Amino acid sequence: MSLWTAAEIAIATGGTVQGDFEVTGVAFDSREVESGDLFVAMSGEATDGHRFLPHAFAAGAGGAIASERCDGPHVRVADGFAALQALARAARDRSAARIVGVTGSVGKTSAKEALYAALERSNHGQVHRSVKSYNNHTGVPLSLARMPRDAGFGVFEMGMNHAGELAALTRMVRPHVAIVTAIAPAHLEFFADEAAIADAKAEVFEGLEPGGTAIVPFDSPHRDRLVAAAREHAERVVTFGLEKGADVHAREAMRVGTGGTFVTVTLGGGRELSLTVGQPGAHHVSNALAVLAAVDALGADLGQAGLALAELGGLAGRGARIRVPVAGGEALVIDESYNANTASMRAALAVLGDEPGRRIAVLGEMRELGERSGELHAGLADAVIAARVERALLVGEATVPLARALEGAVDLVHVVDANAALSSLRDLIAPGDAVLVKGSNGVGLSRVVAGLGGA
Repeated sequence: MSLWTAAEIAIATGGTVQGDFEVTGVAFDSREVESGDLFVAMSGEATDGHRFLPHAFAAGAGGAIASERCDGPHVRVADGFAALQALARAARDRSAARIVGVTGSVGKTSAKEALYAALERSNHGQVHRSVKSYNNHTGVPLSLARMPRDAGFGVFEMGMNHAGELAALTRMVRPHVAIVTAIAPAHLEFFADEAAIADAKAEVFEGLEPGGTAIVPFDSPHRDRLVAAAREHAERVVTFGLEKGADVHAREAMRVGTGGTFVTVTLGGGRELSLTVGQPGAHHVSNALAVLAAVDALGADLGQAGLALAELGGLAGRGARIRVPVAGGEALVIDESYNANTASMRAALAVLGDEPGRRIAVLGEMRELGERSGELHAGLADAVIAARVERALLVGEATVPLARALEGAVDLVHVVDANAALSSLRDLIAPGDAVLVKGSNGVGLSRVVAGLGGA
């Protein structure tokens, strides 16, 4: 079944067909074009997608959206980005799928992937999701435009770093269920305080369909603020969390030998579900509770969802656990290199603290924290010490306050960048070590993981 015909694209975008075609996918990066895809050429500040039209067709693109002359079948439009947004809205309009929107300061991608797995387990081949971290003003419409016309469920991650961004995205996605995973001081550079971040995240509820459900973190200090915002748009507000007052909560939780957590979940109405959350750490238990709340709101199979959560492994850059070879044996690398803020740093360090052997923390800068950067970096010292870290490798100028706060408490090295971190770590790592690698994506600590043989 085709995803889009040229005629459908023209109707959706107001463009004109220049050569008939059908496509089975959508891409705006010519490096990601696969056979049969629609390539959307957009003009941006850094580059112009029209330059890559020949490459896209050479890679097998079945057609294109373009605002300039094109030597292949295409739909001519006035503006490529506006056309992508229009195509996204058309995809949402034609779909009968039950839609979930996921946002939060931490855990968005992990929760999105966990929810996808939970739904896919009992609805094989019927669940669509946004890939990677395509959660911004271009990624969300791309993910919508890719949604199969016969999908039963759609799971979309939505992010922001300025007020108003989520409002626009959620009105495009129009979810039946909207989740806020957690609130933390991420992107604090662009907000007055954490409460303002909570308000910006609460924008996700503005796009809820009539009869929709809002899912809110009970354990958050901003719970009441989020609940109040949700009630303006949701027919039902469901809280989740580790505390007993939450609508969906963990009645008991116990770490198991595999590193995961055995949890008995209370879902309301006298219902309970026991399952193992395969990924270690309280933050993954919290995510699992949000996922189960969403599955329940959708009327999907909770038992199958529990089995999927037990089998779920860590994502690259977001908790993947990798055994890497070192002289005389192997070491464990916990790959959290994709992003970092104070909440996710603390959660990852707590996981490291439960690992046997010598614990090494490679911690990069947390970016976009504004004037509070020094304070927030230094404030991680107690979490590093509580995790019983024996060697801390701090990366980047912004980690200097943390280095000062740890002086005399932890054996530490401060380096300027990821390459220096890798060099130092290669000299240090030994069999049996547990190594956490975490920092903001711009620090490039994924190169450390790859350099150790983890990718």
